[in-house]
Amino acid sequence: MGTNHHHRGFISSWPQFGAPAGFFLANLAVLVFSWLSGDQFLVWGWRIPFLISIVMVGVGLWIRLGILETPVFRKVIEEERIERVPVLEVLKRQPKEVALTALLRLPEQAPGYIFGAFVFTYGTTVLGASRNFLLTAVLVQAVLGFLWVTIAGHLSDRIGRKRMYIIGCVFVALFGFVYFAMLDTKIPMVIFIAVALSGLPIMTMYGPEAALIAESFSPRLRYSGSSLGYQLASIIAGGPSPFIATALLAAFASSFPIALYILGCAVIGISATTMLTDYTNRDISEEYDKTRPVQPARAQAD
Repeated sequence: MGTNHHHRGFISSWPQFGAPAGFFLANLAVLVFSWLSGDQFLVWGWRIPFLISIVMVGVGLWIRLGILETPVFRKVIEEERIERVPVLEVLKRQPKEVALTALLRLPEQAPGYIFGAFVFTYGTTVLGASRNFLLTAVLVQAVLGFLWVTIAGHLSDRIGRKRMYIIGCVFVALFGFVYFAMLDTKIPMVIFIAVALSGLPIMTMYGPEAALIAESFSPRLRYSGSSLGYQLASIIAGGPSPFIATALLAAFASSFPIALYILGCAVIGISATTMLTDYTNRDISEEYDKTRPVQPARAQAD
């Protein structure tokens, strides 16, 4: 990422491409075995896609082991600027960035799980739609998502990482209300379109997200800092969101509070993003904190 200053958003959006592509394959497998197993889907049909996923784990591991480290990280190794305990060091040196990168993911993570997972509960229980109908719509959602994610990453190189991400936050904030209004019509074609389009606001954020988060951390702390912020969001936003949506639906018997929940996540995401430094198209190979001398790893170990 150090030598391609003007294309970091586009390049780093390609790993992001894997999420909607994997989402497509996963739902395609579920759809196929839903058709094959019929009424027995909940008994044994759902198990087969999970067993097949073992193959994908092996493929992913093989690919990861063959990927070279970035030029910036190789430079850190050559100059012996590796931290012995990088997780503790990043929490000490850049706690603000860890917190902000976790919070900025709320409008990507929470609505993403609502649009991709909670929709099955809402669709089958409230709308009366069939599981296979919703699976087909989610498949289209995934296709549109992986077609858009790299474009969003590319656009962030042109208009700025923060600006592109905030556009995605505003997009999802407004779309939440449109989405549930379309679902609540209970018209099959309108439901299908709403579900199919629901990946676009998420991918508008997801495309530039990898570069935005990675650029926020100093080179010697970048891997650990990015991982901490990224995964914390899964704990505070991604995982709980379907349960929160279910609780809101049970408490208010309406989808409107869920749209308000999405809006709240978007407001938090916009606030967190505005407080980060924008490193779009800037050299990120130098240490951000010049006030602290970095001791070589060998010296620290002595």
